[in-house]
Amino acid sequence: MANDSKTWRCGKYELSFDRPRIMGVLNVTPDSFSDGGEHFDPDAAIEYGLAMLDAGADIIDVGGESTRPGFTPVNPDEEARRVLPVVRALAKEGAIVSIDTRHVAVAKAAVRCGASIVNDVTGFTDPKMVEFVATSTCGVIVMHAGEVAAPARTHATVQLDTSAAAFVAEKAREAAAEAAREAEKPARRRRGKLLGEPKTEAKLPGGVVQPSLPFGDPEPAPEPTGEQKQETPAAEQATPAAEAAATPEPAPEPSDHLAAMMRRSARREEAYVPTSQLRRFTLPDSAPIMRRVMGFLSDQARALIHAGVSRDRICIDPGPGFGKTANEDIVIQRETAKMASLGYPLMCAVSRKRFVGAVSGVTEAAERDAATFGVCLGAIQAGANIVRVHDVTGFAQFLNGYWAVAKPQPRRAFVAVGSNLGHRCDNIRAARDMIAEIPLTCVSNCSRIYESEPAYKTRQDAFANAVIEIKTELAPLVLLDELMKIEAELGRDRSKKAKVNGPRTIDLDLLWMDGETHGGKKLRLPHPLIGERDFVLVPLEDLMHDPARFFRYNGVEVKEPEDRVGHIVGELGRM
Repeated sequence: MANDSKTWRCGKYELSFDRPRIMGVLNVTPDSFSDGGEHFDPDAAIEYGLAMLDAGADIIDVGGESTRPGFTPVNPDEEARRVLPVVRALAKEGAIVSIDTRHVAVAKAAVRCGASIVNDVTGFTDPKMVEFVATSTCGVIVMHAGEVAAPARTHATVQLDTSAAAFVAEKAREAAAEAAREAEKPARRRRGKLLGEPKTEAKLPGGVVQPSLPFGDPEPAPEPTGEQKQETPAAEQATPAAEAAATPEPAPEPSDHLAAMMRRSARREEAYVPTSQLRRFTLPDSAPIMRRVMGFLSDQARALIHAGVSRDRICIDPGPGFGKTANEDIVIQRETAKMASLGYPLMCAVSRKRFVGAVSGVTEAAERDAATFGVCLGAIQAGANIVRVHDVTGFAQFLNGYWAVAKPQPRRAFVAVGSNLGHRCDNIRAARDMIAEIPLTCVSNCSRIYESEPAYKTRQDAFANAVIEIKTELAPLVLLDELMKIEAELGRDRSKKAKVNGPRTIDLDLLWMDGETHGGKKLRLPHPLIGERDFVLVPLEDLMHDPARFFRYNGVEVKEPEDRVGHIVGELGRM
């Protein structure tokens, strides 16, 4: 299950998996398979990314090149132009941003702009990409893209002929074939270098051999010799004109290897029809498929570790839909537990994929969210840690509902309480009692109530402040909504006419929650201003030893007492 001991270090962030993490898909492209063009404008993309954070996304995966079947490769300069403003804006709001790219130049620029994760659909088969991530601290996602079934072998028809003429003809064919092989050797060497064949494997830092790409083109079938053509009966030989009339000219294969693989995959999926050949089982044998997928993921993760990437920065993704048929994708998803046993955080990235449509009977990709949630739930139960989805709002609701019933998981959190209107101490005590009534939540401890100087807006009455320690099983954003309801019930004015940091009946801030890091406009965890507020840090000393040290350890900058705002000036009593 997802509540295991794995952690994932991604730059300055560390993700724990006591609950599954949600990665929101943000395609800054005109041609993605389910939402192409909706967020192509940078401002629209930034707004949508922030909305996904407020809906419950833990990570935003930003991509500037569609990799759907039949996609057109994008120049790295154009890809960077699309994604960098979006990455920069989301990172500024405290988001954990993943850059979905296979180009090392784009990955470098995105990390400089604040991205914390590099999601490489080619599985870090580019030595330059490996060299870059080895010198950074970002998290990495190793994805498998490629066919998982062995290519079908074609057999030529064999006809025995013991005549002397046939013997001479056979010798001539052998000599011609040998000459053709000798002439083809330089071309094969060049082609092997492009596709990562074993004889031209790249060396990584530390002398590690880079495995071959998982999506290389298959070997072309040899052309028949002149004598073989002559042996074909005249009735079976077609003139060039007749062939051109009978068969439309196929579209040229893209020179980009990933694009070529995805185009082959689409043709293979479309060409699959029931035949007279009977099968004994509904799905292909899982053993050879999982050997290819798990072998590649293990080899690439090991190569990254040898190159200098620490193990706790690596996440793996079997790459559903990339070179795989619907049957093969189902086989892989059913083996999620085996992939989770490799010990790396495991991604489930099935959102709206073709095989989800195949099993649900839904043709339109954008209508497959409900079926996606079902497949994701199966993956979570089998050990997947991160779920990559398009519909963050729907999946967050789905996951919160499931997790509340299936996984008892109380976690510690701290809520700051302040008031400077009316009966200040009574307001704080009323808020405490209402917090205790929140579903799946209890109050476990309270600080004393302190009086403090006003912070930020100094021309107002002094504040009464306290910190409440709670245990809750709610998701952070759900808990925040409950705290906002308490504020409204106690008379807090959050309308646009209310002054920011001005007088208030009650103010509730979610400061910190065990295992949670979050960014966005609605909620930031840990609270971004906790390290400068004396009226928060002093009450926290009643609840924990050395809160300044605790929050510094969690990556929060904590100022010295004389440099803080809202200094404590007295004690008003116990809660």
